[in-house]
Amino acid sequence: MGVRLKTKLSLGLGFLFLVILTFGILSLYYINRLSSDADRILRNNYESLVYSNNMLKALEEMPGDTSAFTLFDANLRNQEANVTESGEREVTEALRRNFGQLQHQRTDSLNYARLRESIRMINEINHESILKKNAIAATTAKNAQLWITIIFTSLILIVLTFIYNFPGVIAEPIAKLADGIREIANKNYSKRIYLKQEDEFGELAQAFNSMAAKLDEYENSNLAKLTFEKKRIETIINQMRDGIIGLDDRGHILFLNAVAEKLLGLKEAEMIGKYAPDLALKNDLMRTLLRDEQAKKELKIYADEKESYFSKDVLDVMNNGQVAGQVIVLRNITLFHELNEAKTNFIATVSHELKTPISSIKMSARLLTDNRVGEMNAEQQELTKSITEDADRLLNITSELLNMSQVETGNIQLKLQPSRPEAIIEQAVQAVQFQAQQKNIALRTKLAATLPQVQADVEKTSWVLINFLTNAIRYSPDTSFIDIEASLQSNKVIFTVTDYGKGIDEKYLTRLFDRYFKVPGTHERNGTGLGLAISKEFIEAQGGTIWVNSRIGEGSRFGFELAVARG
Repeated sequence: MGVRLKTKLSLGLGFLFLVILTFGILSLYYINRLSSDADRILRNNYESLVYSNNMLKALEEMPGDTSAFTLFDANLRNQEANVTESGEREVTEALRRNFGQLQHQRTDSLNYARLRESIRMINEINHESILKKNAIAATTAKNAQLWITIIFTSLILIVLTFIYNFPGVIAEPIAKLADGIREIANKNYSKRIYLKQEDEFGELAQAFNSMAAKLDEYENSNLAKLTFEKKRIETIINQMRDGIIGLDDRGHILFLNAVAEKLLGLKEAEMIGKYAPDLALKNDLMRTLLRDEQAKKELKIYADEKESYFSKDVLDVMNNGQVAGQVIVLRNITLFHELNEAKTNFIATVSHELKTPISSIKMSARLLTDNRVGEMNAEQQELTKSITEDADRLLNITSELLNMSQVETGNIQLKLQPSRPEAIIEQAVQAVQFQAQQKNIALRTKLAATLPQVQADVEKTSWVLINFLTNAIRYSPDTSFIDIEASLQSNKVIFTVTDYGKGIDEKYLTRLFDRYFKVPGTHERNGTGLGLAISKEFIEAQGGTIWVNSRIGEGSRFGFELAVARG
């Protein structure tokens, strides 16, 4: 097995550290030696020369100057303390003896000559020592220069070799690996990396080659399958009767099926990769599809050589919790629309046809109660009353079904005209007065003073109020009261009907105006569940709004508002 990259780095850096350490120790050693030699020359010899010169100057001033003897004695003492060379001590001792004799016989010229000779000998001894030590220091400096030059040159060569070779050891494998990764990123799974190194880079190259082989195998084994699945999905999408458009997370078109092509009047090849809002500038349907407010509305589109109806669904495509795109589905609901229209027409026809026989039944029942036809016993009178009530219920149901047919077909016939709110309320109250009296319920009318006229269809608006009052009477307890109010707010007249019965659970309030909805637990048998839905359509067709407020145990308050008629 080859040397590991980590081992190579450790050995190289360790060797460099060892050479640098040796260089530093050797440099410190020679610097210390040179410093020591210089210190010895200065301390041992140079100072002795200074003392000798001072003593010679003192001799020149003797015997006339008494202080010269003191100066000489002081420098002699310093010299005696700084004896370092061979023969220097004997000469210094002789100098001390001669100086002692001079102090007793200051006029003896022979002693002066002896003192000068001793001082000269001390100077020569130290001068020779300086020359010797200087030669030693020069030799030390030369040796230091030699060894430092050798080590420095070796370091330069080693570092240059390291700089030249080491980047290649690291950079070449990395470059090959980077090139291989780029090829893999471009789906060239046949790429391989061959390194002769038996280190970490060699292992990495082997791992890379193994990965590339696995990817190549996976690509070859799944490409045909993925292609088949893609074609199969495209076939399924194109066979659907619904239009399908796929968008990425930035709003660019990814695909659309044949139905969507036909509806948009564009070819898929022209749209792929295009920014959808840009296409919407020139395509009305695309502009409509991109509007969020159209998400739940029916779209009428000319398709299949007729007016067709579609509903739009927008589905988010999720990837790891993030929205990766959207699919717009145009569901073809033309068939359901046609069936619903047929159902509405059928109900309208049946309801219309039933009104005549039901009216005849009511008329016949009324004739039976006429004494001119003959007297009836109590049982017959009860049966006749039951027939009349059932006929009334059937007439109410057929009337509601006819009104609902108008709503569903969009054929609500309105006679909008300026109308007095008081007249609308009075008409409704009179219509339900008999029902209220049967339960001893008081109808209390509260109208604001000088109410303006409203722009309304009197008949249909009264019908809404009658529906409100009928429900209020039905669910109010006996011997209670119901408030009918009208007030002016912001150029609109507000009509409300308030009862004080058991109320409605808040969770059902949002559904009260849905078709065929009945509050659970009411056990209502006579109603169809259409009255409030028709009321909502009638009010909104006149440009108004309708609402309800209720709480359990506090009663209910139904209301609507209509615009004030323009003068």
